[in-house]
Amino acid sequence: MGIKKKLGMGIATAALGISLVGGGTFAYFSDAEETNNTFAAGTLDLSVDPTTIVDVDNLKPGDVIFREFELINQGSLGISSVDLLTDYSVDDAQGDNTDDMGKHIKVLFLENGDKTDWNPIEGWDYNDIVSETTLYDLQNQTPDAVEDLESFWTWLFGGNGEDSGLAAGDNDQMYVAFEFVDNGQDQNEFQGDALNLTWTFDAQQEEGEQR
Repeated sequence: MGIKKKLGMGIATAALGISLVGGGTFAYFSDAEETNNTFAAGTLDLSVDPTTIVDVDNLKPGDVIFREFELINQGSLGISSVDLLTDYSVDDAQGDNTDDMGKHIKVLFLENGDKTDWNPIEGWDYNDIVSETTLYDLQNQTPDAVEDLESFWTWLFGGNGEDSGLAAGDNDQMYVAFEFVDNGQDQNEFQGDALNLTWTFDAQQEEGEQR
């Protein structure tokens, strides 16, 4: 074997030996710490006060009923919207109805008073979520009860109404007026009848955010 080959093998062997020695004696310091983390979900809790808004009898065509109620956010999360869902049934006392009584009961207005504004051009800019709509037509609509329906003049001059939505711990004052419409025609088929209205206020949370 040539001298260069012998030297080469010797160097390789020495290098391997050093590598093994180094690998066998290498050490390091370490330290470990734990973290305690919590993901607690908030609550979405909308209530209506009072829960019965209208309970009247002996109605006749032409009567108007005005009521007040509150939408209250009792949860810990903000509410972005509250969809109003309408459902009703009619108890036909005489069994002779050819028309839907819901077509004769009109919501003159459903106003969110907290979002009503004043502007110097038009005066009060009532935030009417529903306006001049029969219960029959309202069945196919889902207005947002806490939306700020800002008019151009309110936007231009500014207003004192609240923004859309309902913050945690806040409440909105609502005003509603119903009318049993007198259409000037024969409405005798509705004598003794009762319309049972269910309004469901469906709250949606605010959008998520980076935390």
